[in-house]
Amino acid sequence: MHRNLIETLLGAVVLGVAGLFLAFAYTTADLGRTGGYEVEAEFTTIGGLKVGNDVRMAGIKIGSVVRQELDPQTYLARVTLSVDPSIELPADTSATIASEGLLGGNYVDLAPGGDPTMLKPGGRIQYTQDAVDMVQLLGKFIFSAGDGGTASK
Repeated sequence: MHRNLIETLLGAVVLGVAGLFLAFAYTTADLGRTGGYEVEAEFTTIGGLKVGNDVRMAGIKIGSVVRQELDPQTYLARVTLSVDPSIELPADTSATIASEGLLGGNYVDLAPGGDPTMLKPGGRIQYTQDAVDMVQLLGKFIFSAGDGGTASK
């Protein structure tokens, strides 16, 4: 009987530690943060951008990508961004799809403009810059270096 009590207590301690670990991981990963207002941006190509990627301003995460879809009329990629409600975006904010590095993922980089009017929830970012395809860019560099720089520019 005494051994069963020790095993039960030890099992409860293990489950408690596992629960604390899961709670820590949940709060650290910002998985619970779904608040914020949504804005849209349209791009001709989004590269490797995925739902869940960061939205950053000045290098600081202020939101995430929540939806991607193809506009059937314009054939542009429509990306919906969720932005922290404490951050107000000027109406002339620009969005760029940037890369974290040669092998890193992509994120949306927002650059605020100077317009005194702010984007409303559900608004649209007018000024966008597409993702740069690093593989294509590297291929152009390698093949142009092989011709002695005579490749068409």
